[in-house]
Amino acid sequence: MGNGVLNIGISGINAAQAGLVTTGHNISNASTPGFSRQQTVQGTNVPVYSGVGYYGQGTNVQTIKRSYNNYLEQQVLTANARYQELNTYYEQVKQIDDLLGDPSAGLSPSIQDFFKGVQSVAASATSIPARQSMLSQSEALVARFQTLNTRIEELRTQVGGEIEGTVVEINSLAQQLGELNQRIIYAANLGSGQPPNDLLDYRSELVSQLNDQVRVTTIANDDGSLNIFIGNGQPLVVRSDVATLRAQPAREDVSRIVVAISLPTGGGQELPDAAFSGGKLSGLLNFRRESLDAVQNGLGRVAIGITETFNAQHKLGQDLDGTLGTNYFAPLAGRAIYPNAPANSGSALIDVPITNVADLTTSDYSLTYTAANTFQLVRKSDGQVWTASGASPAAGLAAVLAAAPPQGFSMTLSGTPTVGDSFSIQPTRAGADQFAVAIKDPRLIAAAAPIRTSATNANTGTGSISQGVVSSAANLAPPPALSLPATLTYNAGSVSGFPAGFPITVTQVDGTVVNYPLGGSITYSDGAQIAFGGISVAISGTPKDGDTFTVERNPGGVSDSRNAVLLGALQQAKTLVGGSASYGSTYAQLVAEVGAQTREVQVTSQSQKVVAERAFDSQQALSGVNLDEEAANLIRYQQAYQAAGKVMQIASSLFDEILALGR
Repeated sequence: MGNGVLNIGISGINAAQAGLVTTGHNISNASTPGFSRQQTVQGTNVPVYSGVGYYGQGTNVQTIKRSYNNYLEQQVLTANARYQELNTYYEQVKQIDDLLGDPSAGLSPSIQDFFKGVQSVAASATSIPARQSMLSQSEALVARFQTLNTRIEELRTQVGGEIEGTVVEINSLAQQLGELNQRIIYAANLGSGQPPNDLLDYRSELVSQLNDQVRVTTIANDDGSLNIFIGNGQPLVVRSDVATLRAQPAREDVSRIVVAISLPTGGGQELPDAAFSGGKLSGLLNFRRESLDAVQNGLGRVAIGITETFNAQHKLGQDLDGTLGTNYFAPLAGRAIYPNAPANSGSALIDVPITNVADLTTSDYSLTYTAANTFQLVRKSDGQVWTASGASPAAGLAAVLAAAPPQGFSMTLSGTPTVGDSFSIQPTRAGADQFAVAIKDPRLIAAAAPIRTSATNANTGTGSISQGVVSSAANLAPPPALSLPATLTYNAGSVSGFPAGFPITVTQVDGTVVNYPLGGSITYSDGAQIAFGGISVAISGTPKDGDTFTVERNPGGVSDSRNAVLLGALQQAKTLVGGSASYGSTYAQLVAEVGAQTREVQVTSQSQKVVAERAFDSQQALSGVNLDEEAANLIRYQQAYQAAGKVMQIASSLFDEILALGR
């Protein structure tokens, strides 16, 4: 009987000692990241039967239980991944918001200063200092565009570097998790199925760190290992087998770093940006795709808009030497990015001329030669797809452009494509980078109009003729197709004397349009616009028979600033965004969009941080170490140890008494 009591006491001491060790382990790791509180699970030993019933045989420690709940853990992972994604996005987009919104570093002051220079020339067309000032303000505008674009390129390079660094971190964590899976399998087998709690906690902490980089999903295996998946189900860790991610140049744009998964052949299979949701990596990819690309494209659209519209008006004027105006800014075009060789096996090249700045968007496009004489065009901003075929590859390209609504650019094909060849079309991306002033001589500023009009002094009626507007200078360029001067004569309600070879279009005051044959006479309509050969004039009042009006070249119009006035009017003209916005308002809209996006991401990130903290608190309520509770446990196990020791002492005394009786 004494021996049985002694064994019971020993079992109690062992159980209390296990409790003390476990409690001390909890206290020691109270600040260890990822540690889950542990507790001993006791059970009674098998009792012994006697005639009066079953006598208990003490206790045993069945296992050391880890306070862990997979549901709470998944909640924490999901909330943290989303927070890391939003916080990373906010940290990046805030840099663009600060850049564009800065009153001194933004584009708006430079646009205003540029047009002040234009207005100075309009006020004093013969002033060389005014003209030089206009050129200086033009160069300042170019410098501001290029400074903004350079900063955006720096951000693009920075994002690419962070993507590379994130991929390195993911690979390192994945390798550790694969090795840890193997250790857990070995430890579980060695311990006859008992869970290696500390290894499991360490693995959970590594999974949490990996989840901060890229959103993961996990599946537990029967052997204690964990399979880890990323993206849209791509396996990263399967037991001890680990896949390797790569940061590499994109197939369609070598300047763009993308994420790929290594292949046994040594290459990498690109994973689309949309495959990742959650984590730092997703935040970087989303920022680049949704904000950085759109901002650079938007900045390029303004540069192209200024170039195209200003050049068009400048070429309708003439300079101080009486020569028709040329391009004021260097002509710009979109660009087509060709995939890495040998991705495209054909010899096709694509040019992307700008056709209408009002129709330009801030989207990029993907063009693919999908079948014989068939092209597919995808607008990346919204995924809109157009597919069309023709009798030849060139005809197929023309057909797909015709199938899509006007996008503001065209595409011309040279060479021969092969089925599967693809191109990344970026109509506006390089606009700000390539923006440049084309003329350097202030005398070449075309401030004057190339024509002038007058009413003959001998006229007896009250008719007058407008100064005239040039809509196309093509017929005025040497050798001139339009024969000037032209003397327009009024007789019996008709006007004749128009240059031969050009149709005449009359737009009456009420909007009615009447077309007349080449070089004929027209019916007089008070105030109507009369257009011929790229020139438009209006005759008003009541002319009398024989009254004449002259339309002629303006070779000596050095003091004429009519074209400079029209150039200055472009500042407020709604030439962009479908004809609804000016240069300044288009840029202001870009700044507003970035500001709104930044604020939205900031607010969402802050709210998601609260969600993540609450999820963590819920998880810690179960798994975290409460030092007050552990201190109470120390006292409880100490008392249990002392009580079990007392049992052993009594058992020893009883045994000694029995031995004494036998002496």
